[in-house]
Amino acid sequence: MKLTNLGKVLYPVPGVTKGDVIAYYAAIAPVLLPHLAGRPVTLVRFPDGVEGKSFFEKHANRYRPDWVKTIRMSAGKESVIDFVEVADTATLLWTANLAAIELHPSLSRAPDLDRPTALVFDLDPGPPATAVECCAVAILIKELLGQLGVECWAKTSGSKGLQLYAPMNVHVTYDDTKAFSQAVAALLEHRHPELVVSKQKKTLRPGKVLIDWSQNDRHKTTVAVYSMRARELPTISTPVTWDEVRGCAESGDPLALRFDKDMVLARVEEHGDLFAPLLTLQQELPVLG
Repeated sequence: MKLTNLGKVLYPVPGVTKGDVIAYYAAIAPVLLPHLAGRPVTLVRFPDGVEGKSFFEKHANRYRPDWVKTIRMSAGKESVIDFVEVADTATLLWTANLAAIELHPSLSRAPDLDRPTALVFDLDPGPPATAVECCAVAILIKELLGQLGVECWAKTSGSKGLQLYAPMNVHVTYDDTKAFSQAVAALLEHRHPELVVSKQKKTLRPGKVLIDWSQNDRHKTTVAVYSMRARELPTISTPVTWDEVRGCAESGDPLALRFDKDMVLARVEEHGDLFAPLLTLQQELPVLG
C-alpha cells in the first residue's frame, strides 16, 4: 500500500495533515476495528480537507486493492451495494489515505444484515441548547432503560451531541428497535416537554434536545466510535463514563466532553475500550405495552 500526500493539510485551523489523520487511525486501530469488523461501512471523504467539498462513498472504490474486503447489502428496489468492510489495520489506513475522515458503520453485522446489534438514541441539541442539555436527557434515558432492565453506554458524537447505545446482540429486528426507541422518545417528550422533542420538525427544536430514534433503521448509519469528525477542530466520537455525563450536566460546560485525538489515545491507554460491552453483552428488548 502506498500512502500519498502525507503533508496535505486536512484541518486548516490546527494544521492537522493527512499524515496526522493516518497516524491517529493506526494508533486507535486495536480498539476501533472490533466495532467495524463485519459491518458495511460508509466512508465520508474530504479530499480537499474539512473546509472543502465532501461526499459519502457507499460503493466500494473499484480501484481498491484486492485485499480490501467488501460486504454486499441490499439497498432496496432490488439493488445491492458492495460496501467496504474495515476489518484490519491495512484497510483502515487505506480508507484514511483516501481522506475518509469519518467512518459510518451499519448497526448490523454480517451475515445477518437485517438484525441490529444495538439500540441507539442520537441526541441532537437545538440551539441555544448544547451538550449540557444532551447530557441531562441522556441521564433520563439511562434511568428509564434501567427501570426496564436494559443497560446503555454513552459516547460523544464528536460534534455537539451525544449518542447512547444499548447492546442487544440477540435476535431483534429494526422494526422492533425503531418502535421501542420512538416510544421512549415520545414518553420523555411527554414527561419533559421543556427539554425533549421527539419529532424532526425544526420549528419544534430550538432550546430542546431531539431524541432521534429514526437512526434505528437498516439503511441508516451513525458515526463510529473513535471516528474523527470533519469539524473545524479534529474532535473524536469518544466513549464517556456516566460520571463524566453527570459532571457535564452539572457543570454547565458544553466543552467538558470535547476530546481531540491525543486525548482519546491517552484515555484508551488509561481505561481501555469503554465501549467494549457493545461487542458481546446480550440484552432482550423490553416488550412494549
